[in-house]
Amino acid sequence: MTVDSVTPPRGITALAWGLFKAMRPRQFTKNGLILVALFFTVNEWWDPDEIGDVAKIIGTNLAAVGIFTLVTSSIYILNDIADVEKDRAHPKKRFRPIASGVLPVPLAAITGGLFAIGGLALAFVINTEFGLAAVSYIVLMLAYNLFLKHQVILDVMSISAGFVIRAIAGSVAIDGTMIGGKALDLTISPWLYIVTALGALFIAIAKRRTELVHAGDSAGDQRAILKQYTIPFLDMMTAVVTPATLVAYSLYTFGGAFAAANLPDNNAMMLTIPFVVYGIFRYLYLIYVKPTPDAESPEEILLTDKPLILNILAWLITASVVLLANS
Repeated sequence: MTVDSVTPPRGITALAWGLFKAMRPRQFTKNGLILVALFFTVNEWWDPDEIGDVAKIIGTNLAAVGIFTLVTSSIYILNDIADVEKDRAHPKKRFRPIASGVLPVPLAAITGGLFAIGGLALAFVINTEFGLAAVSYIVLMLAYNLFLKHQVILDVMSISAGFVIRAIAGSVAIDGTMIGGKALDLTISPWLYIVTALGALFIAIAKRRTELVHAGDSAGDQRAILKQYTIPFLDMMTAVVTPATLVAYSLYTFGGAFAAANLPDNNAMMLTIPFVVYGIFRYLYLIYVKPTPDAESPEEILLTDKPLILNILAWLITASVVLLANS
């Protein structure tokens, strides 16, 4: 049973349930990118002799995830308010709390505003850089909703940029944290941000393609920008971004000048490349060979496709062993 399949009760409980659904809980997984910096620098901050400082670093990063969840939820709510009429023309989105009338627009607007203000205030409590990252995300998303989502190509590039901001936010949230009496100085490879950008762009293009396939003649009514795309054009974009993502990740795993100083010099991180290859090909398989409406929501695929879930777990285990073994 999923969040969307449960029929909410009436009254105050219905409002609370509608608000929770408007926050798009399945989208919370996207904020897991904030943990990327923490994961890839584990051999820099992990010290069993300084377990208190280690716990503080982990706690700070998890708090950053929670704060960004508030910030991103505010954007989802405000976005649903702006797109309420188009959502009502969509076969699935019409059941969203605001589009269906479960959550009144005035209440949604107030709550979304409070989430944004509260999230930003808490972000600056962590540190100034993290606060500025949160501000940057909100500015980008406001620009997206007001202008960029109506601009062909720039719409998917803007979505990709939002993921890069998350990755950067996770880095600055813990950079400078004290451990063993010294300030943590993270060595994040720029290749990691490039991979994040390309990977997010790959998913955004696949999402547009699936939306176009399933919307048919009503594509423009559901999302205006879909009028500017065609299936062949999106396929060409995919053909460009897919190999670029694989090459960028492969270069990241190499030692020396291509990678961050914390990666092992023996290039052992290359052991994780097959998992990335499989993950990308599996996603393409689900888009092209076994397309379903769920492909419009990448988080649905990532949360429900067992081969992908197992592949991600295998990648996490392999990468963790490589990083810790070479710390």
